[in-house]
Amino acid sequence: MGLFDRKPIATADESGTGMRRTLGAGDLIMLAIGAVIGAGIFSSLGTAAAGETLADGTVIRYGAGPALVLSFVLLGAVCGLAALCYAELAAMIPQAGSAYAYSYATLGEIVAWIVGWALILEYAVGNVAVAIGWSGYFTSLLSGFGVNLPGWLTHGYWNVKASGDPAIRALMDSAPHIGNIPVLVNLPAFGIVVAITMLLLKGVKESTRANNIMVVIKLLVLALFVIVGGMHIDPANYKPFAPNGFRGIHQGAAIVFFAYIGFDAISTAAEETKNPQRNLPIGILGGLAICTLIYVIVGFVATGLVPYEQLRSSDPLAKALSIAGLSTASWIVAAGAVVSMSAVLLVFQYGQPRIFYAMARDGLLPKFAAKLHPKTRTPHVTTIITGVAVALGSLLADDAATYDLTNIGTLAAFSVVCIGVLVLRIREPERHRPFRVPFVWLVTLGGAAACVFVMRGLPSSAWKAFAVWMVIGLSVYFLYGYKNSVLRRGNAPVSPE
Repeated sequence: MGLFDRKPIATADESGTGMRRTLGAGDLIMLAIGAVIGAGIFSSLGTAAAGETLADGTVIRYGAGPALVLSFVLLGAVCGLAALCYAELAAMIPQAGSAYAYSYATLGEIVAWIVGWALILEYAVGNVAVAIGWSGYFTSLLSGFGVNLPGWLTHGYWNVKASGDPAIRALMDSAPHIGNIPVLVNLPAFGIVVAITMLLLKGVKESTRANNIMVVIKLLVLALFVIVGGMHIDPANYKPFAPNGFRGIHQGAAIVFFAYIGFDAISTAAEETKNPQRNLPIGILGGLAICTLIYVIVGFVATGLVPYEQLRSSDPLAKALSIAGLSTASWIVAAGAVVSMSAVLLVFQYGQPRIFYAMARDGLLPKFAAKLHPKTRTPHVTTIITGVAVALGSLLADDAATYDLTNIGTLAAFSVVCIGVLVLRIREPERHRPFRVPFVWLVTLGGAAACVFVMRGLPSSAWKAFAVWMVIGLSVYFLYGYKNSVLRRGNAPVSPE
């Protein structure tokens, strides 16, 4: 049997022993908004607009300036192409596993493993960055009430070590030590991941209800920012519109791509969705369209409210309001960011265990990862494993390093999904497709090329780290997955190559 043997396309489990179908199209759109609008718009927007420069003047990436709105439009188009491909495959292959499951059915086992391994960067590693960003906003809110946590409890070891801020670097000496090792942990980030994991263990319906509440709050907060900020726009701030030309727009798009990650998480809910052939395309495409519109409006207001250079901050929206003298609105937006990022954590922590579950069900990961809780019918084992891994990562990691790694892993998965749609159209043109990608050659090849183009805007360090991650993943596959694959052991039929 070859590495490119494909798993046959089958409908999701209807026997009653699998996951419960409780989600409608509205739930999926709310999940998409919950996943997409969060850390990106509340955090990475500032870096995308102002760029990133080291203390010695070395430019790591050029900022888009007010042309940030064009970065959002560019990404909306790129993600729109990928979303069309996701919609066709999700409707045709309504199984947990997202891009992993689609790749297995279209391009073969080895490609599916690579995609599944890359998706760990999107969900688990990405959530480490979100948790650290959440901690920053939460710490700021506490200080507003006169509660100031010591720095060694709000900054992880690697975050401090990589920081260019002298005040943060000083924590290496001022923090308590165990021997020669400074105690530097991000306790709030660790705590929120534990809390989200416990909520997910209660069941999908309870988690969805909590997400819907948080989505409403984040939309109200962004509406406040747009209305209040829009009343204080200074047209002079839009000049120059694109200070670094297309290079700034391109590199701004590469970093703010983190703001778009999450719309594909909806496809991981395929086996818990009612009428997935209809509702999955609506959830994926509808959620992405709404988020893109919100991003363009927020980006326009943010860059008109203050000079774009002043947006370089971990909390750019709140800072913009504060600089403009709108302190009350700034505090409300900061509070909304805490809620918003909590929703992102919830949806990403929801998605990763289901990808692990799908991979374990196929024998590529140990059997215990494919267990469902007898009462909630959720993959509780992988939910706990993901929660522990992300909590420990957020306790010590540096968020800046994880943003780029998350982006490159996600873009790689998106490009493979685009190619998978075209391959399946050629191999099985007669198969019923509840949703069909229009202009399939243009959309699929254009989508894959666009993803690679955005990836090229990431720094070389991201490419090197991604290469190392792939080497580790392939080692795990050949040491375990290759030998234990259900398809390879003959327990499932094989689609011809």
